[in-house]
Amino acid sequence: MIFKQVFDKESSTYTYLIASAEGREALIIDPVLENVEDYIKLLNQLDLKLVKVIDTHIHADHVTGAGKLRDKTKCATIMGEHTPTDAVEIKVKDEEIIKLDQIEIKALYTPGHTSDSFSFLMDNYLFSGDTLLINGTGRTDFQNGSSTDAYNSIFNRLLKLPDETLLYPAHDYKGETVSTIGKEKRTNPRLQVSNVNEYIDIMNNLKLKKPSKIDYNVANNLKLGI
Repeated sequence: MIFKQVFDKESSTYTYLIASAEGREALIIDPVLENVEDYIKLLNQLDLKLVKVIDTHIHADHVTGAGKLRDKTKCATIMGEHTPTDAVEIKVKDEEIIKLDQIEIKALYTPGHTSDSFSFLMDNYLFSGDTLLINGTGRTDFQNGSSTDAYNSIFNRLLKLPDETLLYPAHDYKGETVSTIGKEKRTNPRLQVSNVNEYIDIMNNLKLKKPSKIDYNVANNLKLGI
């Protein structure tokens, strides 16, 4: 397997490239529009063919590169079945398997940050989107977000995975690149609660600013950035 993590400084977004070393088929998770040419260069350098691109949800802080990658490489676009966009080619269901040569990636419906949020599990690699972050969790105050749903997605789904599961989120703002489920259980301050009401109280008092370009970004992401 080939695995690359690419960071976008402007939006603090992590994009992931996964590929089969044998068949040379590649998949990209959460691409950023401004970096599409860099992804294509990387694909060419590694002699890979992009066949699928996934967005974990409709992002508010950047415009997706999914549509541009589709137009340039003829790859299939994928999102979870609860996405509000009709522009995506394939909508996967909870626990549906996405195949990449011999690699299997399981879709996990993890609403809360947004109502359409999915995470994706490949062996012991968890791509959690904005649902579970390193030392944090995704905010729940826009795009049909729900702190109750987030609590259930995190505590009753993601934290049930083995402690050694590697956590790769869609964002990080402090330079962290990877964590584990076990580490987050022990040290993530938002997870040190005993019930859903305590979690809701934390999320209701974050006092976060609205993303500066949320309306523009969401509108464009509903069209896959095109």
